[in-house]
Amino acid sequence: MTTPDAAYQLAQVNIGRLKAPLDSPQLKDFVDNLDPVNADADAADGFVWRLESDSGNATDVPVFGDEWLIINMSVWRDSNALTAYMYQGRHREMLARRREFFERVQEVMTALWWVPAGHRPTVAEAEQRLLHLRANGPTPYAFTLRTSFPAQGAEPVSLDIPEDLGCPV
Repeated sequence: MTTPDAAYQLAQVNIGRLKAPLDSPQLKDFVDNLDPVNADADAADGFVWRLESDSGNATDVPVFGDEWLIINMSVWRDSNALTAYMYQGRHREMLARRREFFERVQEVMTALWWVPAGHRPTVAEAEQRLLHLRANGPTPYAFTLRTSFPAQGAEPVSLDIPEDLGCPV
């Protein structure tokens, strides 16, 4: 969804549980592609900001107190800009290989939310959004690309409503 209100930008967080240590041969391709993938993001249309430490990425930023989790957090102009980046080029290639590098987990590992333009979300904020999404499903406070909300509204943009719910027309 594009927001016509430039007063808001789209924050995203995704975390992953590593299958092996970052310095292991199993994760070599992932680690070798971090800088190029991040450079692609930095240059992408609609990119605003990403979380990084002195290493230039966020692989050493703690999340949920679990050393096997790594975090990626960024801010984008809108969901169109985010999805355009996610599903092309090197990022798409690495996304297709994610099962080589990350464990399959049941809980929600990705959340989106609107932030005032210029706001840089913290890891604690991202953790709260993820926990909220896990507990409540998509809401204006924390949502997914599949079920997103407008920057200032409370009504979902798209909902999958079961056919047997409500009155037949």
